[in-house]
Amino acid sequence: MRNVSGSGAAAHPSGATGWPGVRGKRVLVTGGSRGLGERIVRLLAAEGARVATCARDPHGLAALAGSLDTPLFTQPLDVTEPGHLEAFVAASTKRFGGLDGVVACAGGSHGGAFEEADAADWTATWEVNVGHTVRLVRAAVPHLRAAGGGSVVVISSISGWKPGPPVQYGVAKSAQIHLAASLARELGPDAIRVNAVSPGSMLIPGKRWDRMRREDPEAFAGFVAAEFPGGEPVTPDEVARVVAFLLSDWSSGISGAHVPVDRAQNAPSPDGY
Repeated sequence: MRNVSGSGAAAHPSGATGWPGVRGKRVLVTGGSRGLGERIVRLLAAEGARVATCARDPHGLAALAGSLDTPLFTQPLDVTEPGHLEAFVAASTKRFGGLDGVVACAGGSHGGAFEEADAADWTATWEVNVGHTVRLVRAAVPHLRAAGGGSVVVISSISGWKPGPPVQYGVAKSAQIHLAASLARELGPDAIRVNAVSPGSMLIPGKRWDRMRREDPEAFAGFVAAEFPGGEPVTPDEVARVVAFLLSDWSSGISGAHVPVDRAQNAPSPDGY
């Protein structure tokens, strides 16, 4: 795949390897105000990409933008609201003069265990994961095609291929993995690559595993000992680096892949299989 953003190795060498990175790439990331999405946005911006991101929390977006040394185009929105995500893709493309990549990072789960989760929980979980990814890619494809091609990264989860509760979340994440493989075939003739990344359990401040580590260190230690051969969970920064690679031209031969980033984690939660 040819370089579509003028950021190839010859123009922007980086050390002896000629690593072009994502410098000059125009990338949109959903769910970028906190957690993994925030780390992806920060890394892309630090590496010289032009980044746009959206999230529901306007304060989080403003804080993120204010903490960066480079401009960040943001808009508060709910990715499941009809028309809002599509409008943001159009606005970002207009701001940047094109689009080279998108990262579907927004996601989540609604409802509890199988017998507790109702139809609305299943629908909501599907929409925030699979539905928003489909709409993001559909809105981005014309712009990626106009740029001569590009890269789509879908953030799935270890729960999408290693069974564990809640089932509605795992089913949605599994669908994202299949979606990426299917779209890679369909969009390949337009030089648009599509890949899925599945993070393992990440230590994100304030989230489930961080709370467990602080509130029940004995249970957390047992979880790590039983499920993590490397002795610790993966970090958001480690996942973000894989995403940046898949957005770069050095990954030009990778499309339709499912890339786990989980330190060979076994079960996705202490609940096991």
